[in-house]
Amino acid sequence: MAKISELNIAQRISLEVLWGFAWCFAVTPYWFKFYVVAPLLDFVLRCLLRYRRRVIWENLTSSFPEKSEAELKRIMKGYYRNLAEVFVGTMNMAHMPLKKIRRYVITPDFVEQSRHFEGSDVIVAFAHYGLWELGAFWDHLRPEWVSIGVYKPLHSAVMDCFYQRLRTTPYSYPVSKREVMRFYLRNREQGWEGRKLAIGLIADQSAHLRPDSHWYRFLNQDTLFYDGPEQLALRYHLPVAYADFDRTKPGVYTIRVEMLYDGKEELPKYAFTERYVRHLEQVIRKRPELWMWSHRRWKNKRTPDEAV
Repeated sequence: MAKISELNIAQRISLEVLWGFAWCFAVTPYWFKFYVVAPLLDFVLRCLLRYRRRVIWENLTSSFPEKSEAELKRIMKGYYRNLAEVFVGTMNMAHMPLKKIRRYVITPDFVEQSRHFEGSDVIVAFAHYGLWELGAFWDHLRPEWVSIGVYKPLHSAVMDCFYQRLRTTPYSYPVSKREVMRFYLRNREQGWEGRKLAIGLIADQSAHLRPDSHWYRFLNQDTLFYDGPEQLALRYHLPVAYADFDRTKPGVYTIRVEMLYDGKEELPKYAFTERYVRHLEQVIRKRPELWMWSHRRWKNKRTPDEAV
């Protein structure tokens, strides 16, 4: 996890220039960002750069063998548009006052849904689906929580500091995935600045293959998943909510939360992750163009002697 104090002068200048550009872009009108810049970026990614086209197509054909070529092409086209909106929406976070958050993040039933884990720390599980960066603001209606965004540090120190700044708000604080367990143990008693912790975990990354890895059947393929959410939830009896991002219009998402685990239920090993996998698969099948198909999600392959 890079720190601004560790950057050299050239890196600090690069960071401030990048932040200044993002801030200036963020204050432009909604129509310009999502009806001018996003379609233009979509055209560049899809038609000019053909960004990871082979990876996207291989992932789609393996995940949906029942779909026709025309259907898969429609999904791929929708994915490029969503990817463009992710880039635009992420830069848009450089200026997100509360009034603007309420315009882009719609949580119609959040107060009622969140009563299930009221008064306790909670894990919020979600995925690279829709504009997932808005997860930093999912609990802006409940000031008793602070969102702890767990993320994988980037190789570029400048970009890592840039994303940390984007994700640091009065409602959210970023923590490296390598530090999340220690962070929780330090703050579980007193909370973060007196507030309960809502630990946001994106659990659909491509996990590392280990001798004890467990395979799950996901989108017609044998797949590895990180077990961090399961370990944290079961060890400390934390309730887990799944945050579902439903795209209302470009850049605007309705976020609903659904309880996956109440923090009390006795579950065997792998059962919680299996529950997350099944829920995520249902979400993706409903609107597949919103998931991150350009990731090399299935680069690890299961051997015949490894159990699912």
